[in-house]
Amino acid sequence: METRTEQQSDQQSEQRHYTHRQILEILSGLMIAMLTSMISMSVVGTALPTIVGELGGQDQYSWVATASMLTMTVSTPLWGKLSDLYGRKLLFQISMAIFVLSSIAAGLSQDMGQLIAARAVQGLGVGGLGALAQVILADIVPPRERGRYSGYMGAVFGISTVAGPLIGGFIVDTDWLGWRWCFYVCVPFALVSFVVIQKVLRIPRIRRDASIDIWGAFTITASASALMLLLSFGGHEFEWNSPWTYILGAVTVVMLLLAVVAERRAKEPILPPRLFGNRTFVLTSLASLFVGVALFGAMIFLPQYLQIVKGMSPTASGLMTLPMVIAMFLSGVISGKVVTSTGRWKLFPVVGLVLVAVALYLLSRLQVDSSPWLIGLDVGILGVGLGLTMQMLILAAQNGSELRDLAATTSGVSFFRSLGGAVGVAAFGAILTNRLKDELLSRLPAGAGGGAANLQLGSPEAIQRLPEPIRGVILESFTRALETVFLVGVPIAVLGFLAVLFLKELPLRGR
Repeated sequence: METRTEQQSDQQSEQRHYTHRQILEILSGLMIAMLTSMISMSVVGTALPTIVGELGGQDQYSWVATASMLTMTVSTPLWGKLSDLYGRKLLFQISMAIFVLSSIAAGLSQDMGQLIAARAVQGLGVGGLGALAQVILADIVPPRERGRYSGYMGAVFGISTVAGPLIGGFIVDTDWLGWRWCFYVCVPFALVSFVVIQKVLRIPRIRRDASIDIWGAFTITASASALMLLLSFGGHEFEWNSPWTYILGAVTVVMLLLAVVAERRAKEPILPPRLFGNRTFVLTSLASLFVGVALFGAMIFLPQYLQIVKGMSPTASGLMTLPMVIAMFLSGVISGKVVTSTGRWKLFPVVGLVLVAVALYLLSRLQVDSSPWLIGLDVGILGVGLGLTMQMLILAAQNGSELRDLAATTSGVSFFRSLGGAVGVAAFGAILTNRLKDELLSRLPAGAGGGAANLQLGSPEAIQRLPEPIRGVILESFTRALETVFLVGVPIAVLGFLAVLFLKELPLRGR
């Protein structure tokens, strides 16, 4: 039962009305924060070889990227609940401060240990900014009007995916900047966002007795962390059939069971058990999980096709994903305006996930000699599908939740999408590695390169310099391996389609 202070807070939120101009001002601050934080996650990719060359620690290479992804994912549900207890604006600014300070610390790192620690803290800030931006938008805009603005938020994700590697490559290649500016470059924009939010965001502060679910926070974080570590390092740092796999798997299951007990007993649970009795929350979370698998799987491995098979530079391969970004932006904005005018939303994620499945199938048909126009068309279709789907799932989940569960619902759906991304990268990576090995074994002459099992492919540039017919065999093998990866993504998208199909289209609330 809601307390009187909770009811008063909800009434205050409902009475607060924002003009279109005020919403755009707040939205600009939220979008700048999301863009800079998401860029910080991907900008380091092209700079990692240079960073390792200066700081050393080749054996810790993967931790630089994994540390921030891990803390971002596991902290997402925590930020939502903390914002319920202490207020959206304060927690958003705290997450911004964490992001800025950790970015500066990452740029000042003198060894790999310091950099990994800074990246882990940076992921905490990114998790807060991503989750709370969606919650704040839900606070200031009613569901019926939210569609016209949510498309812009969805486009930020696609833009950051492309902009990160491009910015990273430019910074590393510019002598007077250097790799440390990969972390410094986001700081000025983050500060601008902080100032904008401080000036224009006025959300009634919630005054209530704070009760932090410490045991729930520990068990949820431990369970998600163990699962993320298993997915991130299984098959790379240790074999899937190894003690580490079983230990991390056991920790995941045990902590998950303890989290269920903790959340049932907590006064203010991080993820209220009643959410999992909400059909809309469960189905949108499942659909977001499948979308995350398909999205991250495509975005991680498509650049490998462009660089290894097509011989493109990192910059050129990034530009090849522009059709997807543009399509995401246009489809998200247009569908949002239609939802605002009609109040109907279900058609868009249904059609969107069909298009995602079609796009993944088309990507599986790419050949060594496929034209850039064909690749651009395929990724454009994928962009339309994602643009119609991603923000609509969050909108549907928010609209189907009680006002008291708005933050927990939003951060929960975001958590499952990030978790799906981790699953997608790990699963697709294992499929690619095993399939590539099989293809090379069947195509390479006996003894070539020391045998397929021992063949080190090296960088894309090194592969392009290989003599024929070895180069042609490797390119064809890699293409066939990627075909399997994208084909596996098709039934995953279909599962997301089925989850959306069973959603009930609840009327969008005016407030």
